[in-house]
Amino acid sequence: MIRLADYGITMPGPPRLIEAGIAAALVLVALMLGWLAGRKLGPALADGWRRIVEGPVEGLAPRMCQIVHHGVAAAVLAVVAGSYGWHPLSAFGIGLALGLTTARLAIDVLRGLHLPRWAAWTIGTVLFVAVLSNAFGGFDNVTGALERIGFNVGRRRLSLLSLVSVAVVGVGLYALVRLANRLVAHSIGRAKSLDATQKLLAQKLAAIGAVVVAFFFGIDLLGIDLTTFAVFSGGLGLAVGFGLQKTVGNLIAGIILLMDRSIKPGDVIVVGESFGWVNKIGVRAVSVITRDGKEHLIPNENLMTQEVENWSFTDRNVRVRIPVKVGYESDLKLAQALMLRAASESPRVLKSPKPNVWLVSYGDYAAEHEILVWISDPESGVGNVRSDVLNRLWLLFKEQGIVIPVPRREMILRDSGNSAGIPPAPPLAADG
Repeated sequence: MIRLADYGITMPGPPRLIEAGIAAALVLVALMLGWLAGRKLGPALADGWRRIVEGPVEGLAPRMCQIVHHGVAAAVLAVVAGSYGWHPLSAFGIGLALGLTTARLAIDVLRGLHLPRWAAWTIGTVLFVAVLSNAFGGFDNVTGALERIGFNVGRRRLSLLSLVSVAVVGVGLYALVRLANRLVAHSIGRAKSLDATQKLLAQKLAAIGAVVVAFFFGIDLLGIDLTTFAVFSGGLGLAVGFGLQKTVGNLIAGIILLMDRSIKPGDVIVVGESFGWVNKIGVRAVSVITRDGKEHLIPNENLMTQEVENWSFTDRNVRVRIPVKVGYESDLKLAQALMLRAASESPRVLKSPKPNVWLVSYGDYAAEHEILVWISDPESGVGNVRSDVLNRLWLLFKEQGIVIPVPRREMILRDSGNSAGIPPAPPLAADG
């Protein structure tokens, strides 16, 4: 008969088995409490989070039930693990459940903040190993083994443990920065004392501040001494100054644009050949969407140094000129009245300022007019307003017999044969 004692394996006695059974029961209770909390509190918390913070976007709200489930279970299991000196067998079972719930909690939170799947699962795996090893006193052995895998660089040691620490701290701080930016952006967005441009500027400055704070907090958390970089910090700063001068210039230009409010989201602008409305002002560039649905990314610095037409800087009303030519044989007074009627009946044309018709000049074959109309929504396009007015005017001219002239050219041909040897005169051309 094979005995386990011959191989150094001893079966736990009845007290240990009873303790393991109690531990298993407590694990089941913790998991049940987490499941109930996720089912009862999760939907309410998801609705509140979506209403207060996120709005109708993908994020933490759809995962709130799972987050509450694993969070409550992990909290209860942590209390169970620390409230009694468990035997290694019981501690392993509790640690296994605690590690799994902690890892799932981290994965759900990180995925809810839109971190890549590989990053979330990597952090979850690291947390699972750390929690499980710490549950029965093996955490120091794991960290010691990771520390031994590495090499020394001067007075610093680069090991697998430092690499894992940097990865965990970096991902954790990145997730906290994204969460803080979302909360701050929502708080600023609800401020009634700020207009849209001031809100955007405050959100950008808050985002930059959150990144700076996270950077220095991470440096302190990892125990990195910044004085060790003093040797090459000057050269690095000089290289960054030359290499990123355009980037820094665009960043400062974007902040200035938001501060002086010369260009705001929703404004209709013309920059060179780009015409459209401002979608957003980013750190590097301004997004301008054209009527064709194309999105132009114009560097912020260009908007500071080039001439920019802002159709809605102080007033959103824009005047549109529509050229019209009328034949001389037509009744000009009637034609001008029909032009005013066509402009007034167009739905996007404002009643005040009211449309107007000007006789611009007497052309070679027509009396040239301009219909002047005002619109208040230039972001919806200008060409469609011209098209609507001209279509209405075409039907009115057809009804009243107003002639829309076209250029005509008359050719006069003369006999080239003559007895005097005089060369024939060239054909005469006359517009009529």
